[in-house]
Amino acid sequence: MEHLIKLIGVCGDTLSGSAREVLEGCCAVVASRRFSGIARKHGLALIPIAPVSEMLEAVNKTLESGSVAVLASGDPLFFGIGRTLIKRFGRDIINIYPALSSLQLACACFKIPWDDMKFISLHGRGLEDSVSTILRNRTTAILTDTHNTPDVISSLLLERLKKTGALDLADAITVHVGENLGLDDQQLFSGNLSEAAASKFGPLNIMIVHDRDGKISEGNHQSLGINRFPCLGLTEDEIEHSRNLITKNEVRAASLHALRLEPHGCLWDVGAGSGSLSIEAAAMCPELSIYSIERADEQIKNIQKNIRKFGHWNINLITGEAPEALSSLPSPDRIFVGGSGGQLEAIIRECVRRLSPNGRIVVNAVLKKTAIQAPFLLRSSGLSVSESRISVERLNDGNVTRLNTITIITGKR
Repeated sequence: MEHLIKLIGVCGDTLSGSAREVLEGCCAVVASRRFSGIARKHGLALIPIAPVSEMLEAVNKTLESGSVAVLASGDPLFFGIGRTLIKRFGRDIINIYPALSSLQLACACFKIPWDDMKFISLHGRGLEDSVSTILRNRTTAILTDTHNTPDVISSLLLERLKKTGALDLADAITVHVGENLGLDDQQLFSGNLSEAAASKFGPLNIMIVHDRDGKISEGNHQSLGINRFPCLGLTEDEIEHSRNLITKNEVRAASLHALRLEPHGCLWDVGAGSGSLSIEAAAMCPELSIYSIERADEQIKNIQKNIRKFGHWNINLITGEAPEALSSLPSPDRIFVGGSGGQLEAIIRECVRRLSPNGRIVVNAVLKKTAIQAPFLLRSSGLSVSESRISVERLNDGNVTRLNTITIITGKR
């Protein structure tokens, strides 16, 4: 008879009667410190669940002499150990006995439907990129860890809203936190972002962030399931800008094509102006981290308005002048230089220095001087360079409008 791995979900800190029956016939139990008492109570050898690599080897060896039980919190297939065990041992020798997940318990406590929720696990992962995911979805459930706690997450959400001039929207968000769900010391919290940021929470918790009226996510058609705005093809009239200072529609489309954006990674938009390229890039690639660098107060306000209008919270507004403002940013995979403020050489040198392998830099040149200087600087920095010249004539009822000719210079690592 082939020995089995019996993956048992535990709701709270005790086993159900049926789960206790499953333990019968096992020669060892894999458990965390939290569940180690269950193993001792049943007189079974204990295999610590961490480090995971050592646990997997111990399970493999133990299977030679008998079946092994693995105790996991809630549903082991919901951000649990189930995926790891299936990958290592295959499906054929694993039987799974799920319990209620922490998400199900939390949603039941707070009376929140969860079929349309976005789920994020922050266990051992960075938080910065998750902020935009939380803001662009109506309801997000978050599995926190000891570093990414509900108060830290709430503080970062407040900071992002403040930086984009949308702090007034913070009151539209309700934060729910369920601590020690299913245990005797269960605690429930509901409040606004400021209240959550000022609170302290136990390590065993699940956090739910709910945009009650959809005010924050309303510009993001993906979260609402409607096509309020296209993912490509916004017009100049739809994008907030000043004094006609905006990358024109046709040039913007060609520039995005030259950038060859990938779904994930990091984009710098240097001299972002109104942020028109950042906005369309964010719509096309909602998981992309975008940093819009701009020094002019008038344009900074336009970027803030556009982030809020379109709900593209993956845009990080950086106020300051390049290249100095670039020093604290994560290294980019793609860079768009729409304006240089007379610092083109210094900007390109810094951008090339920070550009990731296989990265791309696209420079839009209106002035002849820039069209000559940019390719030279990119080539002298070791990049291969290609150029395109875009001339646009707009026809409207027989009237012709000619736009400035733009040279699009692309440097490839």
